[in-house]
Amino acid sequence: MRDTNEIDDENDDNPDEEFPTGDGTADGDAVVSCPHCGESIEITLDVGSGARQEYVEDCEVCCRPWQVTVRYGADGHADVEVIPLGD
Repeated sequence: MRDTNEIDDENDDNPDEEFPTGDGTADGDAVVSCPHCGESIEITLDVGSGARQEYVEDCEVCCRPWQVTVRYGADGHADVEVIPLGD
């Protein structure tokens, strides 16, 4: 029986083996609350941009900017945090 923690040398150059992005297992969207107006907004996540991302996005309701931080777990679940900018 093979140990599930064993990593094959042939997979070392393929980060998709550890973080599957293209097969639908990673979260591709999230619902967040705007830190300015409180409105719930569904945002699209870029699963191909890595396990940790930071970028600025404007609220589609009040147009004020947020910093979005996305952290993907090994299971493809995204933890998304938004903090206000410009206050």
